[in-house]
Amino acid sequence: MIMVQDYICRHTSCSHSQEEESRVNGVVLMRHGAFTKHFGRRRVTADVNQAAFFSRGSVYRVSHPADCGDRGTTFVVPPKILNDIVRELDPTVDDRPETPFPFVTGPCDASVFWRHREFVRRLESSDPLEPLWADVTGLQLVADVLESAFERSGTATRRRPATTQDHAERVEAAKLYMAARLSDPLTLDDVAAVVNSSPFNFARIFHEQTGLPIHRYLTILRLRAALERIADPGVDLTEIALDLGFSSHSHFTDMFRREFGVTPSVVRQNSGTNAIRQMSKNLIA
Repeated sequence: MIMVQDYICRHTSCSHSQEEESRVNGVVLMRHGAFTKHFGRRRVTADVNQAAFFSRGSVYRVSHPADCGDRGTTFVVPPKILNDIVRELDPTVDDRPETPFPFVTGPCDASVFWRHREFVRRLESSDPLEPLWADVTGLQLVADVLESAFERSGTATRRRPATTQDHAERVEAAKLYMAARLSDPLTLDDVAAVVNSSPFNFARIFHEQTGLPIHRYLTILRLRAALERIADPGVDLTEIALDLGFSSHSHFTDMFRREFGVTPSVVRQNSGTNAIRQMSKNLIA
């Protein structure tokens, strides 16, 4: 759904680059260095304290103020979803759907900076990646820097939200859908489509209604379902892991340990069937 691309620019000259044109509406979060965008006589410098916004069709040149180059992450959100995010902050985006960014930079606070670095670390690691987590985390980073940019520019005009009853009904429909598909590799697009909602707005609504991000809610569903099945010593742990949507035995074990503080094999070895089933009931309740 969201395209994420790491980039490294080792250019260290203060001279301007060749003229460039942005082919998409993109958001850049930086992890190192700084660069300056030149629009005719105007110039704007982006660094690790800011997000940079590249509007589709904009033409610019780039230079670097120091001999360090720059490195960061480019986020490209599908146009419909991007406009859904912007519409919550500025309903007039419907009058200019091709140009959702009325600014070229915006604040990047400490929370966004650290979450961005953790996001990249997870993407680069060899650990299995949960599609729901990647979708929700990437979209939230984009939404947070957009909110800060609109607030700084003084153009934020929030749209009136839908009713609480409508939100509750959509969340209940999503919970029913996920409970019936614990073994499927669900994405945010999958769940949002079922409840006829835009992915980002639904992820926000789900968190508000349940108190948990949707990816964590689904992981907990799977792990608590696993507790009941661990009670049967005749069922292989790898079979349980794969049947509940985990990519491998090791992925299942890692997530299980994070949630319960012990591994599935330890629980199976040290607890009888009745004890495990009672543990499952207590945790679900």
